[in-house]
Amino acid sequence: MAEARGRDNWHHTSTLLALIANVNRDPKKTPAFQPGDFDPYRPRKATRVSRKAGFAILKAVFVNGAGGTT
Repeated sequence: MAEARGRDNWHHTSTLLALIANVNRDPKKTPAFQPGDFDPYRPRKATRVSRKAGFAILKAVFVNGAGGTT
């Protein structure tokens, strides 16, 4: 029950924070904020890293010796 109350409180707080941030932002420079941007209980989207790019970097560092160490 305590977690549900905390989630509900943060839902209200994050809505107010998004409203204040959107009133004070420059619409030409930044996109609109959403309440979820300020909610610590909202799950964040994981960023995906391309495996090909990751392996290419590892190959450059360990196989080709482009690690920058002399």
